[in-house]
Amino acid sequence: MKSAIHYIIILALVLGAFFLYNKQIGAIPLLLLSVYLFYLGIKKMRNIKNSN
Repeated sequence: MKSAIHYIIILALVLGAFFLYNKQIGAIPLLLLSVYLFYLGIKKMRNIKNSN
């Protein structure tokens, strides 16, 4: 269930970037996507670090 939510969020941000690109504000969803992926990476690294 959690992975489905992650996929939906990522898909929504990519689609937002695609549609807003023509209005020259496509960088906003891409910035949000990079922040979200950075958060997921940090969360996964903490889980790996705590499991050792």
